[in-house]
Amino acid sequence: MLRITHGVSIPIAEIGLSAIRAQGAGGQNVNKVSNAVHLRFDIRASSLPEPIKQRLLALADQRITGEGVVVIKAQQYRSLDKNREEALSRLRELVRRGAVVPRKRKPTRPSAGARRRRIESKVKRGRLKALRARVSE
Repeated sequence: MLRITHGVSIPIAEIGLSAIRAQGAGGQNVNKVSNAVHLRFDIRASSLPEPIKQRLLALADQRITGEGVVVIKAQQYRSLDKNREEALSRLRELVRRGAVVPRKRKPTRPSAGARRRRIESKVKRGRLKALRARVSE
């Protein structure tokens, strides 16, 4: 189980992990050893609570495909185990972002002083513009 919060966790069976060859520097070893991790997690088919699924699918994250599949590639380390932990950690953080319930906005109104200052500044600006007008005799 991948623990997300105290009440939410994901069974490891729902997470697809596969070892792939890493890109970049690493000498001959990089061509022989598959030590990068490709993680796939289908949000819609998961056992996550429905509100968390909806918030995750609504996130503007490039790691979530149009079909609702999270794709994470971890290749920072030269060790497969460390890359696996890194990929699971990134998934955990992504799902935590979806687990946070956004606060409802409480509409506010301008104070009486703010309204008064606004009107005073408008009157002052109007007087300044009136002084620019043509002088009539």
